Amino acid sequence: MPSCRPKGGKTPLSSPKKENSTTGGMDPSHEKHKEETILIISKDLIRTLRIPRKDPPKKSITLPSAEFEQIISASRFLTQEEREALKKTYQKEREEKLRAAEEEKSRIQEAELSQSKNRELSDLELEAQKRAQRLVERAEALKMEQEEEIKQLNQLILGTQCQATCDAQIEEKDQIKVELAEEEKRLDTLMEKERRKALESLEKMEELRKQQLIRGRQEICDQILLNLEERQLQEEIKEQEKLKLCQDQDRKNLEDLKTLEKKMLEKKLLQEEIIRINAEVAKAKERRAEEERLADTRAMEYLQKKLEREAEYEAEQKRIKKEKEMEIARLRAQQQRAKDHKAEQDEIRAKRNQEAEERRWRQKEKELAIKKAREEAKLRAARLEQVQNKEHCLSIEAGREKAAFERVLEVQQEEMAKQKENEERKREKAQQHALAIRQQVKERELSAAARRKETFKEADRQMEEARHRQMKLAEIKEKKLQQLRDVGLSEKYCAQVERKAQKLFQPYLKN
Repeated sequence: MPSCRPKGGKTPLSSPKKENSTTGGMDPSHEKHKEETILIISKDLIRTLRIPRKDPPKKSITLPSAEFEQIISASRFLTQEEREALKKTYQKEREEKLRAAEEEKSRIQEAELSQSKNRELSDLELEAQKRAQRLVERAEALKMEQEEEIKQLNQLILGTQCQATCDAQIEEKDQIKVELAEEEKRLDTLMEKERRKALESLEKMEELRKQQLIRGRQEICDQILLNLEERQLQEEIKEQEKLKLCQDQDRKNLEDLKTLEKKMLEKKLLQEEIIRINAEVAKAKERRAEEERLADTRAMEYLQKKLEREAEYEAEQKRIKKEKEMEIARLRAQQQRAKDHKAEQDEIRAKRNQEAEERRWRQKEKELAIKKAREEAKLRAARLEQVQNKEHCLSIEAGREKAAFERVLEVQQEEMAKQKENEERKREKAQQHALAIRQQVKERELSAAARRKETFKEADRQMEEARHRQMKLAEIKEKKLQQLRDVGLSEKYCAQVERKAQKLFQPYLKN
């Protein structure tokens, strides 16, 4: 049961039991610290003296739960029924203390009567006697407390103390109301500031997100426009390069065509020269064949003429012979044997001369034929060598032309391969560039999505923090309300505080 005591004041009445418990008892929290004590036994009482320690432990005071509850309950505003019950309890405790004092007085008096012999009293006995005297006086004072006037005086003092306590509690309550109002106002202002700050932060984040989104879109548009311009520029450069390449290729083709025409003309001239040489060779062969035919004809004519001459010669010889024979016959007749021998000698000599002449003519013809054959052989060899040289030169020239043509063809093929490789490389580069642009656009989209996701996560986190803060505030509110209920605050005021707290937390619940 809570006691009605003024805050910071003392009760005008004291109890021996309380004094005994204060002087003789020990706090259970200090039992673990064993202190040195001296037990003094006298005829009146038993005393325990505690020897102070040189270095007492410096520790905080631990209050028992009952005393703590009594202190808490003492600060409550007591109703009329509680004050009446408190008075009855206090009077009952006083009566019990008076009975205990009377019993103690009787016991002490009996002890004094039993020990009052004619002997000297020691200092301890004198002190015990004085203490007993004081107890007797205190018992008398307690007895006086039972008088009606003293009771009324005590009731008046108790009422005054209770009224003072009530006034102090009312004043403290008013002060608490003022402080609660100020705290509520401060909390309202603080919560409004926090709410506005959170709204401003969310608005700033939303504006920043919108600006970042607009900036990202603008950057993507700028990048797309830049890529389009760069692509158009690349296409123009590519078209110019293609045009230049086509012009170069046309020029090279024209030069190659001119070179080829020149070579074809040279080849044609060479072929014409070869045809001409072949014609000349054929003509030479024909001339040679004609000459051989003519030579054969001449030889046949010569042989024919020779045969004719021989025939004529033989005929002439026959005629001459016949004439000679006739002359010889005539001369024989004239000269007989001498003349016949001389004619025979002449005939032999003439025949020999004729044979020598024929041999010389045949030798000369033979030498002429051999010389002619040699000249013809030399001519044929020279013609053949000339033809072979011509064919060799034509073969070398054809080989050179073929090598040059192959080199030109190889160069053209290499240039075409390089051109194709360059075009392939440019195409791959364009594809890589397009892929890089697509990758960049994709990365920007992913980055924008990540930023949006991060913004949403940040908003969710702030909302979660707001919900967590609201839960903590609700817990603190419930705890404070429970503390107000525990200290005995009226439920009306608790409900009023709860309504105000609910009204205070309502904006955050909406957010």
